[in-house]
Amino acid sequence: MNFDYNEEQQLLADSVRRYLAKSYDFEARKKIVAGEGWSAAAWQQFVEMGLTGLPVGAEHGGFGGGAVDLMGVMEAFGDALVVEPYVPVVLAARALERGGKNGALLAAVVEGRAKLAFAHTEKGARYALDAVQTRAKKNVLSGEKKAVIGAPLAEYFMVSARGDDGIALYLVPRAATEVKPQRTIDERLAGDVVLREASAEPIGGGPALLEETLDFATALVCAEAVGAMQFACDTTLEYLKTRKQFGVPIGTFQALQHRIVDMVISLEQARSMACLAASKADGERDTRARARAISAAKIKIADAARHISQESVQLHGGMGMSEELKVSHSFRRLTVLAREYGDADHHLARYAAL
Repeated sequence: MNFDYNEEQQLLADSVRRYLAKSYDFEARKKIVAGEGWSAAAWQQFVEMGLTGLPVGAEHGGFGGGAVDLMGVMEAFGDALVVEPYVPVVLAARALERGGKNGALLAAVVEGRAKLAFAHTEKGARYALDAVQTRAKKNVLSGEKKAVIGAPLAEYFMVSARGDDGIALYLVPRAATEVKPQRTIDERLAGDVVLREASAEPIGGGPALLEETLDFATALVCAEAVGAMQFACDTTLEYLKTRKQFGVPIGTFQALQHRIVDMVISLEQARSMACLAASKADGERDTRARARAISAAKIKIADAARHISQESVQLHGGMGMSEELKVSHSFRRLTVLAREYGDADHHLARYAAL
């Protein structure tokens, strides 16, 4: 497998990284988090760079990109610890397009005039695909979705619900819901979405579309985790080179050299698995083979995220836990990403069952 980006993918990734390095450094991020929790200016820049249109087809003004095209973007977002709800918009827009519905709304998403969020998780579900208690009766939904990333900003929700014909996806306007906003431990905007006889538009595809969407989401968060792990490795290596003890850099101590090498090995293994997940999310027609590859990738990503995030904090000593150091915030993001769309135990059980 060729793990290199093509020229267009590399140019896009480079442009995103340049913008984030210039206008979304750690100090700028802290101001965003301390304020509204997201930046309208940053989101508008993402729109202008074509990121909101990247996963949407050309007939709706997008570029028709897939998970592989998004990998470089997600790695850059993971490095910068971006808090804007990009992945939820991608998932909901992608499901909407595959369901063959509402082209006008898709065009609004591409142009940055509308934001969507993907609402699937429910209380006690433990990542199970079929653990959906939200009910759909004659296109009217009742239930509650938990910890929906991007919920406070969304104008529409893509909601999974159980009807007479089984589980399907529905498009619900925000006005028909009640949103209880919250912050995640990695400082992103989220919220519980309460549906009380909310009018909804059914989306075609059923459980197959839901599973495909969640697999696509898993591939994206794997790439995002790789970006955060790359930063954790780089900043820890730099710290080992500069921090002195007994008159010499602590990076000269063999025991610490072994630990940083182990971190880099975990990173490269995770990167390879993230590439596999993205390629399978895009091109694998065999749903079983796709599911096995993506679950295998998430297992490795979750393990590497735990290893690298914990080692990066420990090798920084006590200051690794401080709010002022970006590595502590990378630790939080990696802790969340390791569990988002299924933790290692869930994906291990799924892999074994396939």
